[in-house]
Amino acid sequence: MVLSDIARVVRSKNAGPTLLTIDVLFADEPDFERGRAALTPEAAAACYGRSADEIDVVAVPAARAIKVVLPRTTPAGAPGDRDAYGAQQHVPLLGLEV
Repeated sequence: MVLSDIARVVRSKNAGPTLLTIDVLFADEPDFERGRAALTPEAAAACYGRSADEIDVVAVPAARAIKVVLPRTTPAGAPGDRDAYGAQQHVPLLGLEV
């Protein structure tokens, strides 16, 4: 089973020109807990080819949500940026084993 099987919403967006945030929302508590156990900084780093030190993972139990924050490889709107809004950057997490 992968993250996209249990998450209700997975979306990404810019958090300023140099950071991305990825929101993962779950429909129920069991799926949230399963996602929370699997979605660690180390797991996210492996999905993005980054160091775990660069990634913050924050769980928000009251909202059954997890927020992942990581630096963009290219600042938003800079030459070579292929996703100025950061709206497509969640895709590597979809296949995360949970």
